[in-house]
Amino acid sequence: MPRPPVDRQVRAVRLGFRSVAALSLVSAVGVAAFGWPLLADSASGLAHSQDAPWLFAALLPLLLGVVVATIADTGLDAKAIAMLGVLAAAGAALRPLGAGTAGLEPMFFLMVLSGRVLGPGFGFVLGAVSMFASALLTGGVGPWMPFQMLSMGWVAMGAGLLPRPDSLRGRRELLLLAGYGALASVLYGTVMNLQGWTYIAGLDTGVSFVPGDPLAENLSRFLTYVLATSLGWDLPRAVLTVVLTWVLGGTVLRALRRATRRAAFEAPVAFATDPPAGAATEGPRETG
Repeated sequence: MPRPPVDRQVRAVRLGFRSVAALSLVSAVGVAAFGWPLLADSASGLAHSQDAPWLFAALLPLLLGVVVATIADTGLDAKAIAMLGVLAAAGAALRPLGAGTAGLEPMFFLMVLSGRVLGPGFGFVLGAVSMFASALLTGGVGPWMPFQMLSMGWVAMGAGLLPRPDSLRGRRELLLLAGYGALASVLYGTVMNLQGWTYIAGLDTGVSFVPGDPLAENLSRFLTYVLATSLGWDLPRAVLTVVLTWVLGGTVLRALRRATRRAAFEAPVAFATDPPAGAATEGPRETG
């Protein structure tokens, strides 16, 4: 008697050696881009608006490198590229529904769920491409855009790295994803604050960035700045992500997993042997 099919996660993008190297490189570049003002001296001429074009110029080939690395590792095919495009378009369409209103951004829950189902490599590229597409859609192109692409890529990648992707299901998985979504929503805002905080250098306030000051003192000012200006946006984003994950997460996860099974990423195709004489003829049968 045949056993019922097991609900397995089939990743469109698995992490091989090349994929890990490419993701490590792009993440290292991102950390350096966000954090270098903290280590610069007062004569460095700080302005993320000046380094943003260079970061964007470096980010695009690095993202391409992640895709090429996954192709080399696992053979990323047209089906996975098509799913990437569909999910990126959905994420870009969701963002304008809440952006600009108390930090509410419904695209976060979709990025978290997609990264969970489709893996960290796929998730990073999806997050970055979705943010790029949404910026074009909403006219939000500016020096902050490459930093947003990196941050959203990290959000989706982190969801793909959560434990037990193949076995944890039901409410426990939703609790895990909701908790991660809340944390990621707050951290996203905190990291993006680091990008914009250096703009207020020289305003001589208690929370201003002071180029050349000791790292501990600047980090203390930054923490005060985040608490005073950002939590009013980050917490509503986190609450919305938790609510959408808990209410819609089960349905969306099933739809994503069903789509990956039907797309049959990396599934082998086997054909039935010739039927005996007089038996009904069957067409090719796909398994896996």
